[in-house]
Amino acid sequence: MRRLGEPLRLAKADPAAMGFFRLRRHRLGSLLALLVLPPLLAGCVASLQRGGEAGAVRNGATPSAVRRPLVLTTVLPITLFTRAVAGPCAEVRPLVEGAAGAHDLQATPAQLARLRQARVLVVNGLGLERHLDRLVAGSGNPALRLLDASRSLGPTAVGSGTHPGTDSGAHPGHVHQSGAVNPHVWLDPQRAARQVETIRDGLIAADPACRASYLANAAAFLAELRRLDADLSGLLAPYAGRRFLAFHDLAPYFAERYHLQADALVAVPDQSPSAADLQRLQRQVRASGLRALVSEPQAGSRAFTALARDLNLPVVIFDPLETVPAGTPLTPSLYGTTMRRNGRSLVRAFGG
Repeated sequence: MRRLGEPLRLAKADPAAMGFFRLRRHRLGSLLALLVLPPLLAGCVASLQRGGEAGAVRNGATPSAVRRPLVLTTVLPITLFTRAVAGPCAEVRPLVEGAAGAHDLQATPAQLARLRQARVLVVNGLGLERHLDRLVAGSGNPALRLLDASRSLGPTAVGSGTHPGTDSGAHPGHVHQSGAVNPHVWLDPQRAARQVETIRDGLIAADPACRASYLANAAAFLAELRRLDADLSGLLAPYAGRRFLAFHDLAPYFAERYHLQADALVAVPDQSPSAADLQRLQRQVRASGLRALVSEPQAGSRAFTALARDLNLPVVIFDPLETVPAGTPLTPSLYGTTMRRNGRSLVRAFGG
């Protein structure tokens, strides 16, 4: 016990205790470093990333995949055309995943979620896409650009080859009565080229940083379409003026381009043919000397198959590129491959 007036003496430090305090100070310093360094590093990385992407755009390269705009499409041919133009500059995805077609557009949570994230929505137009206005309005994405690939095309009136007065009412733009609009413009490679040009211009407007890539990609695909058109013209030229009969009214643009005549049993694929439809088609088959009837891989009817059997005619496939089997790679080359196969099918139908 210290006496009154005695100077204060500090107790001798315990080496173990001093080591403990030195260790605590070391750990505290490390903790502070861990707290401070990540924000600093993140800022540096973000700065380098921004600089790198800006340099890439200046040099004509594609920005990083994370920054790519999301472009949605409605129908298969428009997906193929848009992917051909976009290349690596944009992420192109169908609004409806899987093997479904444009008639399956519904206000589903998955579709609304995609629309909220998208910068551009590319549609075929000509009334093909149902419920689209409601979907876009419900997406909550006021910045979404709507690109109509057919806006520069003059539509073909449909119904001249189908039974007069046919009106299924199944879906707007696909009501194939006399004077209605047929949406299958993509089955004419020249009209398809016009759609590709419209898509190209729309993507450039939405994403000017990749203008050079969009122009180059579109030019390459347009050259492919010209070769396809030349091949089909040579293949079908010997059959100019011949008529082919399909299950549903799918190919007036194709027929017009290659100087053929197209007729159909029904207006739309989900319509049931009447007895009068079957009798009319039977008369036309006998009068035209056809060697086959034309159906689709995704549609048909027992009546159509029975008619072919009664007439002792095979059924050849003409694929309108509306849907594909699940798992099919949606690459731009699918368009040319399918169209060439369609040309060969018609040659068989004409007896070639």
